[in-house]
Amino acid sequence: MAQDVKQAALELHETLRGKIRIEPTCKIESKEDLTLIYTPGVGAVSQAIAADPSAVDRYTWRKNTVAIVSDGSAVLGLGDIGPLAVLPVLEGKSAIFKRFSGIDAIPLIIDTKDVDAFVDTVAHVAQSFGAIQMEDVSAPRCFEIERKLMERLDMPVMHDDQHGTAIVVLAGLINALKVTSRNVEGLKVVLNGAGAAGIAIARLLVDAGVKDLVMCDRTGAIYEGRDSLNDEKKEAAVFTNHEKRSGSLAEVAVGADVLIGVSAAGAFTVDLVKSMAPNPIVFALANPVPEIDPETAKAAGVAVLATGRSDYANQVNNALCYPGLFRGMLDSGVKKVTTEIKLRAAKAIAESVQDPTAEEIIPSIFQSGLHELVAASIEG
Repeated sequence: MAQDVKQAALELHETLRGKIRIEPTCKIESKEDLTLIYTPGVGAVSQAIAADPSAVDRYTWRKNTVAIVSDGSAVLGLGDIGPLAVLPVLEGKSAIFKRFSGIDAIPLIIDTKDVDAFVDTVAHVAQSFGAIQMEDVSAPRCFEIERKLMERLDMPVMHDDQHGTAIVVLAGLINALKVTSRNVEGLKVVLNGAGAAGIAIARLLVDAGVKDLVMCDRTGAIYEGRDSLNDEKKEAAVFTNHEKRSGSLAEVAVGADVLIGVSAAGAFTVDLVKSMAPNPIVFALANPVPEIDPETAKAAGVAVLATGRSDYANQVNNALCYPGLFRGMLDSGVKKVTTEIKLRAAKAIAESVQDPTAEEIIPSIFQSGLHELVAASIEG
């Protein structure tokens, strides 16, 4: 990050003292106003909810409110920086929610690394909200936390680092296939990085029809029976790499149509890219420095390139997804984030780019109608 951007960001945040605030939705200028919004009038509203708990969604902010929960253990590009340091990130996501979908999103710091304590804390405050978004929680804890919250709560729960990333990657891939005249069934995909985002991307791509997908971690290809796999990688080995190929990333990437990285800077070499199939598709999503420099990738013959950065074409940005996704779920009364919902959201994002090109397979967050399309996709 350039020094001038760092300084400007620090100055902005110091001036604003945060990026979000709470404001009343009605005027409070007289005793009559107070009578209706607070005592004694509010008693009638509380009684109505006590008699019919579902009325809370008609009379309060709940169906327009998301809790963003994090312990600051896996902040993009920064790692485990702690709960206080993640607050500006959560405020930023809250501001994006409000700007692009009108949702009030409240940052909640969960100051514990204990899975059950995290789950209990969120569950105990969840009834104030219509949905829960997890953010910047490290793997493998994030998998268990999300699963337990989904089982315990009767509302949408989504770890955005997993599923938001996967949805936007799939959207970009749909359009990259159009640009390179490929179909999903015949693809050979290699995915480097087996953390939260990597496993979620792999699962969604398989759900979307990819049949030949090999995941790699630092050791190499993941396959059933390989030593030293954690539970999540063991599960991923079941639905990927059906031929049980072994070897390094460079070895399994030979002849691949698509190479996706959610790993580390410099993980993709020129020789690796040149060993892929003609007109390869590369998503180098490590932040802030991608797995391969974009100019180097183009010189090596990459046909379509995406990164996680805003200063290059085709930014894979979760903010393309979650404002509309949660808007649609809140409005339609969805209780769980299903595979079908994720697939429809990806398709909606892809279709918002009417004529995909190598330089535009993914829309801008500011594209008119994008978030409304994603919201509308929730009900099919």
